[in-house]
Amino acid sequence: MILKYIVKKEDANKTINQILKNQYEFSNRLFSKLVNGRYIFLNGKNIDTRLSPKEKDILTIDLNYKEENSNIIAIKMNLDIVYEDEGLLILNKPAGVAVHPSIEHYDNSLASGVKYYFESKGIEKKIRPVNRLDLNTSGLIVFAKNEYIQECLIRQMKNNIFKKEYLAIVDGYLKNKKGTIDEPIARKENSIIERCVSKNGKSAITEYEVIKEKNNYSLVRCKLLTGRTHQIRVHFAYIGHPLIGDTLYGKKSNLIDRQALHSCKISFCNPITGKNMSFENIPDFLEKFF
Repeated sequence: MILKYIVKKEDANKTINQILKNQYEFSNRLFSKLVNGRYIFLNGKNIDTRLSPKEKDILTIDLNYKEENSNIIAIKMNLDIVYEDEGLLILNKPAGVAVHPSIEHYDNSLASGVKYYFESKGIEKKIRPVNRLDLNTSGLIVFAKNEYIQECLIRQMKNNIFKKEYLAIVDGYLKNKKGTIDEPIARKENSIIERCVSKNGKSAITEYEVIKEKNNYSLVRCKLLTGRTHQIRVHFAYIGHPLIGDTLYGKKSNLIDRQALHSCKISFCNPITGKNMSFENIPDFLEKFF
């Protein structure tokens, strides 16, 4: 991906460094990489970025440089691609597939499938998931094709521009059909996996609305205002309505062999085009309950 900027009249007396950092909001780390790697050009030529360009000069940043990613094994997978452009890849992740490689999922994580797909297209980049999903949570997940796009989307998350919604089926009927769970979450003592509500935890806010009720099950649409590990699962267990099939925070179910949780909608501003984008996906487990 190439970023292109035409120098404007109001950029007079500013250095290339100042212009580009103001225009693209690069982190210091990424900008140093671009400068030191000589990936910044003025009218097609490598230059000293401490110089001041002229009006209508063309600045370009080449983000197509190769990156080391040998820690991930490339494996061919049938990826369910929802959307793709030069900076983004959006997939529908199935349940039971880990996003990152680990000891238990060294050669069958989603990252391995994405690496194989990237390499088939000549993309030699690190694998950068933007939103994270648990092993047994299904749904929409975004991968950034370069560090700049990743920075943009993470910044949107912090500013609540990148919005995430989930569908969950919980046990029982909620007294309040719409509300906000604002309870801090921390790692549970003596556990590396389990989380819990704790006054010593980090802020965690989940907005929810009940969509359907049947047979003592409730379909709940959730909006995450923060992104803590297991946030939805912990919050609903805390208020006495654990997710169906969630054996960590609730109990086993005969209707589903994992937690009934699906990343159903993501909305954000495309860093390349500046357009607002939204994608929605419905889980296949609904018909088992409603």
